[in-house]
Amino acid sequence: MAAEKAMILFSGGVDSTTCLALAIERYGKENVIPLSIRYGQKHMKEVEAAERVLEYYGIKGMELDLTPIFAESDCSLLTHSEEAIPEGSYEEQLKTRKGAPVTTYVPFRNGLFLASAASLALSKGCSVIYYGAHQDDAAGNAYPDCSQEFCSAMNAAVYEGSGRALRIEAPFINQNKAQVVKEGLRLGVPYALTWSCYEGQDKPCGRCGTCIDRKKAFEENGVKDPLEG
Repeated sequence: MAAEKAMILFSGGVDSTTCLALAIERYGKENVIPLSIRYGQKHMKEVEAAERVLEYYGIKGMELDLTPIFAESDCSLLTHSEEAIPEGSYEEQLKTRKGAPVTTYVPFRNGLFLASAASLALSKGCSVIYYGAHQDDAAGNAYPDCSQEFCSAMNAAVYEGSGRALRIEAPFINQNKAQVVKEGLRLGVPYALTWSCYEGQDKPCGRCGTCIDRKKAFEENGVKDPLEG
């Protein structure tokens, strides 16, 4: 019986790199295909981090460019947007959003990523797609495409639409970011090579929502983020 293959939505951040390490443990690196997707983000730090991580693991990844799909979005993460990337925790940002997602939510990004990955995964003989959604991102509707409801619906659509040949797994969907980091520490994830900050400077800004979440996750595990000076 042929070994099961897994495709990983891979950005070079904490969550997707932990997903990658978990998939390598479960399936063996020869059966893992990381997929990095460009979507018109303001900086290439994520892409550079992804390349470093793949080099570390000795894995060749795939790339896909979906930038044109988001050309009409004013999401603050995108190159053509004049919106400033907000500072403060997601909890603080949501207080002014009246139930809407945060401004760093790229419209239905994970839906498009997973649907695109499904076509590629089937062509590559994969039976599962991993993505790194977790509770903290879904909380308060900050990123609705990270919720359990979304993941279950997308899994059902992909499973049926693939002739029941492909499924979606979000191994951290019921965990917070501190638990993701805990698992990554067990797996020996090279977090020093990852990048999370929404700003593309030499060092993480420490003020955007993802920087704040990352710092807290490492602190709750009693370790220092290797990207901190």
